[in-house]
Amino acid sequence: MKWRHLPLATLTLCFAGAVFAAEPVITSEFIFPLQGKHCHSSSIVQCPNGDLLAAWFYGSGERSANDVLVQGARMIKGAKEWSEVFVMADSPGLPDCNPVLFIDPQKKLWLFWIPVLTNRWERAPLKYRTSMDYQDNGAPQWSWQDVLFLDPGKEFPDQLEAGFKELGYEQPMWGEYAPEYTTMLIEAAKDPLKRTMGWMTRAKPIVLNSGRLVLPLYSDGYNISVVALSDDNGENWRLSKPIVGLGPIQPSVLQRKDGTVVAFMRDSGDDPKRVLIASSKDNGETWSVATDTDIPNPSSTAAVCAFSDGRWVMACNDTENGRHQLAMLLSEDEGATWPAKRYLEKSEPGKAGYAYPTVIQARDGMIHVSYSYSVDEGKCIKHAAFNAEWILAGDN
Repeated sequence: MKWRHLPLATLTLCFAGAVFAAEPVITSEFIFPLQGKHCHSSSIVQCPNGDLLAAWFYGSGERSANDVLVQGARMIKGAKEWSEVFVMADSPGLPDCNPVLFIDPQKKLWLFWIPVLTNRWERAPLKYRTSMDYQDNGAPQWSWQDVLFLDPGKEFPDQLEAGFKELGYEQPMWGEYAPEYTTMLIEAAKDPLKRTMGWMTRAKPIVLNSGRLVLPLYSDGYNISVVALSDDNGENWRLSKPIVGLGPIQPSVLQRKDGTVVAFMRDSGDDPKRVLIASSKDNGETWSVATDTDIPNPSSTAAVCAFSDGRWVMACNDTENGRHQLAMLLSEDEGATWPAKRYLEKSEPGKAGYAYPTVIQARDGMIHVSYSYSVDEGKCIKHAAFNAEWILAGDN
């Protein structure tokens, strides 16, 4: 099926939150012009008034660059261009990284991010800000800010050891804390400070059918994932049991119709490089060990979103090496298989980078993706909007 580059509203009819279109629809644009500095790890939400709000980190590097801060921009409902860039968070003298935006059921805006202490990922505390005044032009007006110190508890070393034994791992690789991988990770887990620091954001939270908030987190120190859980609308948070495996980090989570919570993760472990998967049968409290899917992964974020009609979509770099292509996958069976695929971006290896996507579905049914965009001419954050028909049409 042929498709044309059309405005978002063209040929789009909405019914019960799903999009029905006579033909595939897509638009895309840079959130800000191509430029020379590093910009990465974007997040995007749709505000109650229909505006889109995006955030990312920007500066002369990542954890080692103390000028890095969190920036944002807004696309007003009906507009075709993004606003001027504004500051969302800046800890003077520290790199601020990995922002995640979330609007909860009470319509409160959350910004989670990490200021990186001593330029080490594993020493980063987790911070958040909230706002109820975020739908005017410019940056949100923040009403509260705090640090989340989350301790997985004294059982954490035993939980790591049990997971590694279940997977049959002894000393399969190395990590920041662990040249002797499993032994040193288990020993590091006994340190109350190490296990409290370095829980980092990347993917958006979700709200379970029960109303529980689930915030995906990971650690570069331990090279594993967890989720933070709140049953009181974010007043209090606690950690789940760990998702153990060889490098299962940056989880993106969804809930199936039967209540199972599923996490899809970046593979920072050994070969073969695949998107990793784990599941929870108790609303995120405990998790299976992380195992391979059949989706290639070059140690890069994979982001998922559930459509209002029950279908799931994944944005990922579907290669084992490099971030030179960004694919959109569609599943009709809640992530068991992903038969439909179309590329948002594709180039020769080493020629460009398209990575760290965040994907949401707007209330009109359109799919929105923000991601890092890097070519020889410069770097920026790019935004694309399309319908499911665009994915199903496949590449021409």
